Amino acid sequence: MSPAFGKCYDPTGARYGIPTFPWRLAPDGLATRRQLRARGLRPGGQPIQAQIMRANRRAGGTQIAFLYRLDQAKQVRPMTAAKSAALAAAMLARRTCPACRTDAGYCIPTSLGLCVTCAFPEEQRAA
Repeated sequence: MSPAFGKCYDPTGARYGIPTFPWRLAPDGLATRRQLRARGLRPGGQPIQAQIMRANRRAGGTQIAFLYRLDQAKQVRPMTAAKSAALAAAMLARRTCPACRTDAGYCIPTSLGLCVTCAFPEEQRAA
C-alpha cells in the first residue's frame, strides 16, 4: 500500500472523525454534491456521511469531497419564475459595462471592470 493511499484510507473514522476513502474508491450508495446534482438530487439537510480524500503530491496538500447518502437525498427544488427573473437580471448586470452602459455580450472581467472596448480604446482605434 502506498503512503498516499494509507493516508487517505480510514473507513472507521478513527483518524479524521468521519470515514475517509481514497479518491474514486467511495462505497456504493454515497455520492458527492456534484454527483447528486447530476442525478437531479440535493443533500436535503442530511449530515455528511463520509469523505473522499486525494493527496496532491506536487503541492503537498490534500483535496477533500464530502459524501452524502443517495437514499436520503431529496429532489432539487424547481426554478420559480421570480428566481429565473432575478437570475436573468443578475447576469445582465454582469454583462453591462459601467462606462458605456451597453450589453457587452459576455461577462465583464472583474480585473478590468469595463468592457474590452472601453478598457483598451487605443487598441480599438488602431484596428
